[in-house]
Parts: sequence; structure tokens; C-alpha cells
Amino acid sequence: MKALLGFLGQRMLFILPQLFGILLVSFFLIKSIPGDPAVLMLGPMATAEAVGALRSKLGLDHSLPVQFWYFLGDLVHGDLGTSWQTTRPVLEDLLQRFPATLELVTLGLLLAILIGLPLGIAAAFESKGIMGRIAGLYGLAAGALPDFWFALVLVFIFYTLFQLVPAPLGRLDFAILPPDPVTGSLLIDSLLAGDWDAFSSAAGHLLLPVLTLGVINAGPILKMAQSSTERMLQSDFSRFEVLCGLPRGMVLRHALRNALPSIITIISVLYGYLLGGAVLVEIVFSWGGAGQYAVQGVLNSDIYPVLGFVLFSAVFSLAVYLLVDILYFLIDPRIGR
Repeated sequence: MKALLGFLGQRMLFILPQLFGILLVSFFLIKSIPGDPAVLMLGPMATAEAVGALRSKLGLDHSLPVQFWYFLGDLVHGDLGTSWQTTRPVLEDLLQRFPATLELVTLGLLLAILIGLPLGIAAAFESKGIMGRIAGLYGLAAGALPDFWFALVLVFIFYTLFQLVPAPLGRLDFAILPPDPVTGSLLIDSLLAGDWDAFSSAAGHLLLPVLTLGVINAGPILKMAQSSTERMLQSDFSRFEVLCGLPRGMVLRHALRNALPSIITIISVLYGYLLGGAVLVEIVFSWGGAGQYAVQGVLNSDIYPVLGFVLFSAVFSLAVYLLVDILYFLIDPRIGR
């Protein structure tokens, strides 16, 4: 436990500098996007005096370093700014929308693990056999298919043709009232409230977007699981175990344990990527998540939603990577030495 705490302490020292660097780069990149928020807010018929007054009110007449300093000062007090599109504080918008994205990408990633990990391990044992060929074809297809196109195909088949799923319009049917928000996940909140109608509706709306993300993102997990397990099975310690007559399952278990760091790494990278990478799937299904909110901010030069989303995503990704470091330590305590 002492070694683990020391290991975590070393990792925690880098979190604040990483967040500062992410915000610094993001702020100046977003500011380089063409478009004047004051003009967009007032419209093309606004006078130059009105635009200038609004720019002064928003602090846009200052230099970029000064604007960034003011942004950091507000951030320290918990103020992420106000979105001129929704006229609401960005923090409130993200607290409402981020759980929707998190619910979607978490279930999608779990499905990807359930598909990719067993298939990759099976293919590692039969790289020249039928399982190896299936894994190769699946990995190639998953990497080539755009997620939004696959989502549209699923909508056409399961909704348009067969009417097996609800319309791809949001997270609940229009006739269903959402449960009282506790976690932000409609599945969990409806279970806590005992509202089975809301639970059934939320599960039905989740089916196709989760299937889309799971099928597409199982490819990288499959490839990493296959290559890492193959490499461990061909290593000296695995060959020695086979020569000693150890059961095949034990040899596989030892090989898989040594392959786990690479598999955990690709899963954690996918998790962080999907927070923003699932935005096209959110648009197809009118999900109303945080990624869609940030993209609308980019298109309308509304920088505070974008910066807020970057900050939320960065904190979440750093938390995931910290958890991955803990898993690395538990798998091999020598990492912390």
C-alpha cells in the first residue's frame, strides 16, 4: 500500500501542469477559428458601434494572453463562462449533457470489449486457422466502416424496414417523462426510481448507438489482444511452460496476464477518444450529448462550450489514465519502483 500511494503521488504531480497545457493550447487554437462571436450574436445588420460595445463587454478587445488570464481567473472560481447559444452557464449545460455522452460511450466500449477481447484471444491461438481469418476480416471491416454510415444502415434496417427499435430521436420516447436526475444516466436513474417504462424506453434508444460504437471500436481491441497474446504465447516462458506439460488453459492465462498492459492501454485510449469521437453518432441519433454541444460551439464561434468540453474531457481522460496506472501497478508492482 505504501508503494502504491507513492506511485500515485508521483502521477498526481503531473495533473495540474497537464491540464494547464491542454487549456493553453486549446484556447489559442479555438481563438484561431475564423468568425467573430459579437457579429454572430448581433447579426449581419448590426452597426459597428454595437459590435464594438459587445466585444468590449465580452472582453474580446483585449489581447489573447489577457483573455486567457481572465479565463483562468474565472475558472478558479468555478465559472466556465456562458454560452451565447443557450444563454446558460456552460457548467450547467455540460453537467446536463456530459452524462448522456458518458453513458453512450461507456456501454459502447463495454460491448466492444465483449466482442474484441474473446475474438482476439481465440485468433491468437489459431492465427492460421478459421478464427484468425475471421479476426482479420472483422478488423479490416471495422477499421474501414465510418461509424456514422454504419449507424445510418442500422437505422434503415431496424427502424425503417422492420420497426424493431424506437425512432432515432433522443434518449427517450416523447410520451415518457424522464426520471429524477441522480447520476445523469437514464438507465441507472430509471432503475433507482423504479420507472420501468422509462428504463425500457432508454434501453431501446441506446440499442442502435451502442451497437454502432461497439461493433466499430471492437476492431482495435481485437487487433491488440491478438497481437499481444500471440507475442506472449511465442515468448520463451510460454514455450517452457508447454515443454513442462502445463495445461493449455494455464499457459493462456499466464500469456494473457502479460499481454494485459497493452490491451488495457488501447481500451483507455479508446475511452478518451470516444468522448469526442462519438459526435457523429450523437448527431445521427439526436443524442444531445456533450460532443454535439461542443461541435455546435465550434461552428458558431462560441468558445466557452468548447473549452468547457475540453476541460471535462481532459479531467475524465486523466482520471482514466490514472486508473490504468493503478491497474498496471497491480498487474506488475515492479512498475512503481
